[in-house]
Amino acid sequence: MTLVQALGALSDELRKPVVIVIDEAQQALTSQAGMDSLFALKAARDELNSSTHFGLRLVCTGSNRDKLAMLRNSQDQAFYGAPLVTFPHLDRDYIQWFCQHVGLPAPIEAEAAWLLFEQAGWRPELLGAAADSLRFDLELTADDVPQRFAAAVQEQIDAAIAETLRVVHALTPLQSAVLRVLADAGTHYRPFEAATLEKYRDALRQAGEPEEAAGRLDVTSTQAALQALQDRSLVWRASRGVYSLEDVSLREVLAVSNRPE
Repeated sequence: MTLVQALGALSDELRKPVVIVIDEAQQALTSQAGMDSLFALKAARDELNSSTHFGLRLVCTGSNRDKLAMLRNSQDQAFYGAPLVTFPHLDRDYIQWFCQHVGLPAPIEAEAAWLLFEQAGWRPELLGAAADSLRFDLELTADDVPQRFAAAVQEQIDAAIAETLRVVHALTPLQSAVLRVLADAGTHYRPFEAATLEKYRDALRQAGEPEEAAGRLDVTSTQAALQALQDRSLVWRASRGVYSLEDVSLREVLAVSNRPE
């Protein structure tokens, strides 16, 4: 039974539209099997929406907009031209809930927590980790909570940045140059074009590498650098050779690493 037949049978059984939500849908682009699955879903969508069936809706979500956009930015993709909608980050309702359930000796003021949430890049896991680090501190007093919680959130932010910087600082000069050029180019990144190769060479020179190092750079060495960056989970590659940062927050980390001490 094909996917079209299976979803058609489900539609006829339910007699109402079927909605499929695919989280981190961009991962389908990393293999031929994933690409084939997307085209099978497109065929099922076309069949269920244009026949005697009852309709099929697909919602593809992802944590990286650049990656997700690859599902619909080119004509060789199954869902070329599909709308791309940016979900809002968690809002003040979440912060109100968090403050009510934080479980510390004293409440956290919602406005202060909101400012900390902004500093944390709207990542709820950092606020949760900060609260966890204080929850079992038996010496924590109610008066200490606001200041200690703010400090704990900042520690979580600093720790996340430091861990990524640790990986970045362990890169070879060429790997670092390729990563920074990719981060600057974003969706316009063309890894092996002559103009991009020259940007790698410029980055090597700016890093103080000898001219002969820049002169040795070619497509083969660039491919090896990109593979090493994938192995370190810094760069993501679609099956058709399109590259993106694994995590968009890496751009800010790279900017931090460029700032003078």
